[in-house]
Amino acid sequence: MRIITFTGKGGVGKTSVSAATAVRLSELGYRTLVLSTDPAHSLSDSFNLPLGAEPTKIKENLYAIEVNPYVDLKENWQSVQKFYTRIFMAQGVSGVVADEMTILPGMEEMFSLLRIKRYKASGLYDVLVLDTAPTGETLRLLSLPDTLAWGMKAVKNVTKYIVRPLSKPLSKMSDRIASYIPPEDALDSVDQVFDELDGIREILTDNQKSTVRLVMNAEKMSIKETMRALTYLNLYGFKVDMVLVNRLLDTNENSGYLENWKAIQQKYLAEIEEGFSPLPVKKLRMYEKEIVGLESLEQFARDMYGDADPSDMMYDEPPIKFVRIKDIYEVQLKLMFANPVDIDVWVTGDELFVHIGNQRKIITLPISLTGLEPGEAVFKDRWLHIPFDLNQHEQSRTQKEYNKTLN
Repeated sequence: MRIITFTGKGGVGKTSVSAATAVRLSELGYRTLVLSTDPAHSLSDSFNLPLGAEPTKIKENLYAIEVNPYVDLKENWQSVQKFYTRIFMAQGVSGVVADEMTILPGMEEMFSLLRIKRYKASGLYDVLVLDTAPTGETLRLLSLPDTLAWGMKAVKNVTKYIVRPLSKPLSKMSDRIASYIPPEDALDSVDQVFDELDGIREILTDNQKSTVRLVMNAEKMSIKETMRALTYLNLYGFKVDMVLVNRLLDTNENSGYLENWKAIQQKYLAEIEEGFSPLPVKKLRMYEKEIVGLESLEQFARDMYGDADPSDMMYDEPPIKFVRIKDIYEVQLKLMFANPVDIDVWVTGDELFVHIGNQRKIITLPISLTGLEPGEAVFKDRWLHIPFDLNQHEQSRTQKEYNKTLN
């Protein structure tokens, strides 16, 4: 299943772009699902049709859904929620507050990720179009598998090696102790959720099937946010294959009092085309009326893609590379707009940490690099080069043999 994610600053028109892309894909015969993960849903407004928490058929080959985290919570987490609500209420916490305390940070995003994996496994759709929340929340959504990786492993180990083996013996000791032992269905729910999350990162970072497309307006704040988004998406290994600049005024028409604004747009558009090169930049015009309903979306899609197939890979370059040059092994990350001053790199065990601003990426190193210290990271041609000298292993072995002779 091809996965295309649209994101950008709030208000740039990414929902219209997502919906129009889905319409065009369905016209080409792809079984298409467009899924909104934005808590402030507007996908139903774009189609001018009511949408629910399960896929709704819009037309032939086209389905749409607005994810409802409360429906997903009830379906996936209800037994866990009931158990912990009872525990909190026994400690004097009111019912409503107790319910809220059982919802862990990031759970709304987590269940959106579960849906992506389930729809991929179902085989019902050829293309999944994701209409996401504004950039910051999208970064949190897409980076969630990395963020949860350590915690998931820890919780699963605690459940497997401590909670499950002790639950039955402890439950027989007294009713009071038994009330604090999670029931089997709650433990099963935790296991199922974590098992389903396993593999999500591989789906989203499959550079042959999954790409992100950035929607922006030709405005300074929108451009700056898109630059940061591209840097962080590349950092996490997500391939970006297109930039779309929306709501451009027609340069061939007199726009009256908007003529100054048109000049500003053209200035920023030149900066975008130069700054985001070699990514393709798609220019989308401002329409005379709102893009609402299938007819408007079909026209928008024709203007956007012409005869092209939206599911094609518009730009094909992986954001993370592992390159060996003789005895030097390099980890290379494409960080187009990163400030070298803000980059920090270090290694712990077999993990390489790259920290930029408030984002951190952990890269598991090949076995051949385990135990090696990275050389000085160099930033050139928009790529961060982190070298590892493979001769360190030989030097370390020689030093150990020399130490043995001294002893």
